Amino acid sequence: MRKMTDLISINCVKLLISALFYTCVLCSSVEQKIYVVLNETVPCVRLLNATHQIGCQSSISGDTGVLHVLETESDLDWILSSGPHPPYMVIMETAFFNRCCNTCLSVCVCVCVCLCVSDLMCFSCRSVMMRMKNSSRVAGVAVIISKTGLADNFSPHTTCPNQNTGVYSESYGSDLANCNGTVWNPLGNGLSYEDFSFPVFALKDENQTQVLRKCYEDHNQRVNGSAPQYPLCAMQLFSHMHAVTDTVTCMRRTDLQNRFSINPEVLCDPLSDFNVWTSTRPLNNSAKGHAADESVVIAATRLDGRSFFWEQAPAAEGTVSGIVTLLATIQALYPVTQEAPPPRNIFFSFFQGEAFDYIGSSKMVYDMEKNDFVIDMNNVHSMLEIGQVGLLSGRSLWMHSDPVSRQNKSVDTEVSEMMSRIQSAAAGLKLTVDHPSVSQPLPPSSFQRFLRARRIPGLVLADHNTSFTNRYYESMYDDAENLNVTYPPGLTPDEQLVYETDAAKSLAEVATLVARSLYLQAGGEENNLNNITADPKIVAQLLYGFLVQKNNSWFRSLLPPEVTKKGVNSILSPGPPQFYIGLGPRVHGPAHSVTRFVQYILANLTGTVTNLTESQCQNPSELSTENKDLFSYFWVSGPASVNGTREPFCVRASVRLSKAVSPAFELLEYGSRNYSTWTESRWKSIRARIFLVASRELEMLTLGVGVAVLLLSLLVTYFISSKAELLFSSARETPTTTY
Repeated sequence: MRKMTDLISINCVKLLISALFYTCVLCSSVEQKIYVVLNETVPCVRLLNATHQIGCQSSISGDTGVLHVLETESDLDWILSSGPHPPYMVIMETAFFNRCCNTCLSVCVCVCVCLCVSDLMCFSCRSVMMRMKNSSRVAGVAVIISKTGLADNFSPHTTCPNQNTGVYSESYGSDLANCNGTVWNPLGNGLSYEDFSFPVFALKDENQTQVLRKCYEDHNQRVNGSAPQYPLCAMQLFSHMHAVTDTVTCMRRTDLQNRFSINPEVLCDPLSDFNVWTSTRPLNNSAKGHAADESVVIAATRLDGRSFFWEQAPAAEGTVSGIVTLLATIQALYPVTQEAPPPRNIFFSFFQGEAFDYIGSSKMVYDMEKNDFVIDMNNVHSMLEIGQVGLLSGRSLWMHSDPVSRQNKSVDTEVSEMMSRIQSAAAGLKLTVDHPSVSQPLPPSSFQRFLRARRIPGLVLADHNTSFTNRYYESMYDDAENLNVTYPPGLTPDEQLVYETDAAKSLAEVATLVARSLYLQAGGEENNLNNITADPKIVAQLLYGFLVQKNNSWFRSLLPPEVTKKGVNSILSPGPPQFYIGLGPRVHGPAHSVTRFVQYILANLTGTVTNLTESQCQNPSELSTENKDLFSYFWVSGPASVNGTREPFCVRASVRLSKAVSPAFELLEYGSRNYSTWTESRWKSIRARIFLVASRELEMLTLGVGVAVLLLSLLVTYFISSKAELLFSSARETPTTTY
């Protein structure tokens, strides 16, 4: 009897294990039947600085809400007050991302509150996002990325970018601090600097957007104003952030974990990457501090941008126009400086992290002051910075100067002479060059960080007199179209790569102006200016690579073979690069993709092809004929032949990288007011999915039935267990007795 009972028990266990295994196998397929995963989504993430946190996040288990498409004012009222099924996941077109829903009786600017021109009564004209931020009935927001219905302007940045870390303060031009007198970005609504307690995602895939709309129309759309019936279409967004409060708190908690935890967890990371620099005469990279007999003219621009959504920063006018102009300037200027070198060295620098309180320029100035760079501040003769030069509103460029430093007579004289040289260099070009009022301060620029260290002569060249002409400053819509980079229909990618758009021709003229101006500023002879002309084809290739398609034949030829072979998983994935600085080498290893592109493009424009082998190129210090202190060495893929093969070769160039990380993190001054303290929170999961949700009553009924079935199962199990001998007994076999 016992053996039979044991056999039955074993069979039951085997059956149970088989059932569990079968259930586990089917788990994924069941989940797929319940949920529709949305892949092409981009989150808004949390950033922190010395005083506060900004961005968005979900709860640790994700936030869930019933879908509702925002199309009218009544939809917003339904979401915020009258809808019977809160909380809601709001789906909105980009036009509603910044639109005032209530109408002012006078002209106003829609920011956090309505700012009216006249004293007429104005209703609560608050942006859609700000109204939803203050409501407990909103679980999250999904924004459909589309050009349809795009507003005439959209800038989620502040009206006064980098206002707390520039040169103007209580001790330096106090009447100019905080954009007093000149509001540089009047269209800024500040959304990127708000802290939202719910997740906000961007939807990039049109097909998945249609799936969302169909789910909403089939299950959630109101009929004659009446509430929809269950089941309803719901969305769940996961974007839980580990860091909270501010950088000081985050870094302190991370340090404590590193000291006392067996498995420490990093909560946030400083925004960081690399600056890229080169010079017309090589500088000894192993020698730090003051460079003897060197006087340098710095030509600079920024490498980064940002937007409301993580790593969605095309930055066409805001950043790319400056990068392309300075690269084309170097291409035009470099051959002449080698044949007829001017007395002064020209130092070209591309600063990373400038959108976040001047990370890159602050680090370079800090290193110069600490004698930890190839030159110091005393080597700097003057500076010309390239700002936004996309010429969006005409053919005029403006030379911005600092009115405070110009109170010094020698500085004022040099600045005036710089302006004269630039205007002289503009002769014969289809550009007009002028300067604003002498009392007007500098726009947001890296030059301000140099002025904090020393009052050097300098100018910022831009296409705006006062406020920015860029209507989409620091937003995801500052793209190729905003810079008027468009192509005729029917062109192949290789034809688009070399097609000279109007924007390319305009920026080539700007680059020619800058190159000639720098040559004169460095002391070059005026009779060499006609030999300095930027190539529109190079500009066209740069614009295509930075704004349309980075995975193109020219970029592939400039990069190392190991990068080009990785395809879609490398920095040559399809589409344009994004200009958000990110977390740099501390987290992601190599430099940011844009940084590497600029580094290798510079090597191509200024370098010399050598006959070194790959191993020699990677270890040039082993060769007595090569000088690693003066040059860097790049093993590049080379252009493709007719049959598609490439012949890699080694390029020698004086192109260098230097760290772009805020000095605050080297000094461990996480609450610094002098340097950038921006960090990015870490997270474990970023995902989105939709599903059908039943009514609360049905859910409770289902739960009740489940509990009842569980109790009944326990009861039956107890009964069977207690009556096992009776239920599983059989006729006893007559024992066989052996004598």
